[in-house]
Amino acid sequence: MGPDAHRWRTFPAERTLVVAVRTVTSTVRVLEALPALLRDDPRVGVVFAHDPTSAFADGVQELLRSSGCRVMPWEQLAQISPDLILTASENVDIPEGDCPVLVLPHGVGFQKRVPDARGTHDRLSGLVPDALLESGRAWLAVSHPNQERQLLAAHPKTAGRTLLLGDPCYDELLAARARRDAYRRALGVVEGRRLVVISSTWGPTSLLGRHPDLPVRLLGALPRDAYRVAAVVHPNVWSAHGSWQIRALQASALDAGLLLMPPVHAWRPALVAADVVIGDHGSVTLYGAALGHPVLLGAFGADAVPETAAHDLAALAPRLDTGGDLAAQVEDVVREHGRDRYAPVVRRAFADSGQAQARLRAAVYELLDLPEPASAPPPDLLLHVPEPAAGSVTSWLVVTEVGEEPAGPVVSVRRYPAQARAYAHGGPQAEEDGPDAAPYRFAYLACSDAERDRRLLESASVIERADPAGSVAEALGWIRDGLARLPGSLLAACAVRGGGHLVGLRDGRVAEAAVTGPALSPGLAAAIVYARLRQGLPPGEALLTLRIAGVRDEDVVLRPRPAAQRLS
Repeated sequence: MGPDAHRWRTFPAERTLVVAVRTVTSTVRVLEALPALLRDDPRVGVVFAHDPTSAFADGVQELLRSSGCRVMPWEQLAQISPDLILTASENVDIPEGDCPVLVLPHGVGFQKRVPDARGTHDRLSGLVPDALLESGRAWLAVSHPNQERQLLAAHPKTAGRTLLLGDPCYDELLAARARRDAYRRALGVVEGRRLVVISSTWGPTSLLGRHPDLPVRLLGALPRDAYRVAAVVHPNVWSAHGSWQIRALQASALDAGLLLMPPVHAWRPALVAADVVIGDHGSVTLYGAALGHPVLLGAFGADAVPETAAHDLAALAPRLDTGGDLAAQVEDVVREHGRDRYAPVVRRAFADSGQAQARLRAAVYELLDLPEPASAPPPDLLLHVPEPAAGSVTSWLVVTEVGEEPAGPVVSVRRYPAQARAYAHGGPQAEEDGPDAAPYRFAYLACSDAERDRRLLESASVIERADPAGSVAEALGWIRDGLARLPGSLLAACAVRGGGHLVGLRDGRVAEAAVTGPALSPGLAAAIVYARLRQGLPPGEALLTLRIAGVRDEDVVLRPRPAAQRLS
């Protein structure tokens, strides 16, 4: 980029585009949009410049480096003459010059007031300083004509400085619905299971700012076999507090299976895959509503701007009672939701969906004073399938209930992550062992042999092997050793590769459980044996129905192993 840069270049660029970045949020937004705009065009040279003055600057350099971006020193920007500066941060300190500056939003419109880094007051997020507007260089991209009118009323100097381009992120989310099933499989949301996405913006009025324990309490309230829970946390939270502190604050939730989505890119496929969104006044919540998902508002800060799409959402979306029955509220919002409930919000936030990338490319080339490439328009790429974002749950509070139906006996099983159940409303066993408990309802602790919390492992009534045994003999040996090692356990269960489960009792008896449907967790097989023993029935020959968290029924054949295969 220096005065003799032409001596070292390989590509004969006719124009220079500088991407000015300041935070992870603004960097990501440009990185998501830019490659398709300049695809296959050697006429435009691109270099990144990082303004390091933000309180949320941590992580930007690492992101640029991992993306392979060429970064010049920020001070050099004042010494060169680029043809266009592109940014998704309205607060970068653009040096004086003649080139145009195109400012992309890094959320949905101008819906939040944030602290102003230049003083003690606050400002409208997304609006550039007056000096840049007065210079005639700034162009503000908007996704709806309402945003243009909002800016004009609040800041008359924006007159004639807006470009109606649409929202590339919203367009990508709409297109990605075609891969929803793939995203759900990647996140472990199998058939019959729901995905709840918790979305939190940053700041003290955000969802996690007000209720940092909501993820673990939600995980403790929802049956593990029926729900997965993911958290999408604003990049500013990661940048300001660091991943170590976030993971420390959510340690029990992570142990209970929380899908903590990485702050770059991964939130989009998770949002597409969602069945319910629990959020606040951040843009991700609004995107979730625009996708047609049921929404519960767990927080809504006074820093949200009135008469915007976010405020429309607040008027329509039900509020989450964080001290109430979380599971019932999630089930209610799904049952009562109408897919067009948030149509008025969508109409106020997004215009001409599906055209944003093409309009953005046209605007970039017009500002560069170059004809658009004669090649095909920007490709309409679907979002990548996310990497798994959570480990396995290794301890459960298991609740079983035995009943009789015309087709035969039914054992209903609900499993809750033990690390989270203590945080659930009413305590760990209030519902299961309280005065209104059913006659044949039983609750107990079960652990995998992969459980690292020694106190949980030594307190478990049931232990299970995390991976299948290669043979019946290997399974029997593991059961015998496990019961000997953990004298507090009553049962030990192990899957056998090729099909079936063995459940060993402390008195030496062994039961075999075979299921007609998909492979079960050995803990579910053990739950059947446990429930029948508590009912006073031996683990003898039986054909029964296993009802898993109310979302799936499986036929199970239970039979005792021959006396020669007892553990004693």
